[in-house]
Amino acid sequence: MKILLAPDKFKGSLTARQVCEAMTEGIRLAHPTAEIIPLPMADGGEGTAEVLTMATGGQWLTVPVFDPLGRLIEASYGISADGQTAFVEMSQASGLRVLQRHEYNPMKASTFGTGELILDAINRGVSQLVLGIGGSATNDAGIGMAAALGWQFLDHNGDSLAPCGGNLSAIRRIIPPALPLNLVVDVACDVTNPLFGPNGAAAIYGPQKGASADDIEHLDRGLQHLAGLIYDQFGIDLADVPGAGAAGGLGAGALFFLRATLKEGAKVVMEQTRFVDHLAGTDLVLTGEGKIDNQTLQGKLIHGIAQQARSFGVPTVAICGTLDAPPADLMALGLEAAFSVLNRPQSLDEALATAYETVSLTTFNVIRLLLKH
Repeated sequence: MKILLAPDKFKGSLTARQVCEAMTEGIRLAHPTAEIIPLPMADGGEGTAEVLTMATGGQWLTVPVFDPLGRLIEASYGISADGQTAFVEMSQASGLRVLQRHEYNPMKASTFGTGELILDAINRGVSQLVLGIGGSATNDAGIGMAAALGWQFLDHNGDSLAPCGGNLSAIRRIIPPALPLNLVVDVACDVTNPLFGPNGAAAIYGPQKGASADDIEHLDRGLQHLAGLIYDQFGIDLADVPGAGAAGGLGAGALFFLRATLKEGAKVVMEQTRFVDHLAGTDLVLTGEGKIDNQTLQGKLIHGIAQQARSFGVPTVAICGTLDAPPADLMALGLEAAFSVLNRPQSLDEALATAYETVSLTTFNVIRLLLKH
């Protein structure tokens, strides 16, 4: 029996790799001779870069960069074993995760540190980049990232501007770097917001980054101004591209400054891990995440895994912490079945603390049940 393990993380308790380890332990108890293929997965959000680095046998690097407010920190990214692909999460350098709540300030925050991570990877010889853009603290449309890569943003006096959200409206001229970027870039992006307007980056995501009502109005004008300037100077219209408003406009910045392609996060992960290649000869796919509910239906990962497996005639079973979806929804996802690891009343703290053991036990029961048929 060949079993492919393709779980997401159980947020707050287990990484995707740890879920695979717990599942493996349960399978070994139920079926000692089973062939097990662990393939930790992610949906394009937090942890994606590490999952992809692991899947490609790569190395995890830590380098000094600037945080959103210009302070020196250490941030990490991955490079595949062949040295050709870098896996970068902007949240490592430019995310809310590196700030205290009282420091949130999208007027001053910059994606410069993300650009430094990308530059470090370029200097190591990569030819491809996978960029995750969730969890941003910024609203600078990627001009900070671009500045780290050699772009210049000048005011009406021809002086360089600090590349932050509050200065977008002051830009009068954009100067590209002397050498063009020779890099193929895929951006994991599940947001479809336009760059500016009522559904744009500032209006929708500004408040959670610390923006006041006046800040939001200023930032939105800045994003609109930048879009107009890029169109006037370079003939490229970014305003209404779905996903342009992702990560404080970094979606648009990646499209323009990196010549990137925006893709669904789960699709990027499944491509990079070569998920389909692992399905040949597989008898069962085990997937899962911390909670299966209506949000799972709106997501892409478990649905994509189950649908791809079904096309190969392979059944998919999910294991989760909380199961809050009716049978019709599970069938819509393409799952054969789903099982919660919660086998008795527990507090949240206890459930998180015992997740490894309960995932292992539930996997054991699933495999024992399947072996009876």
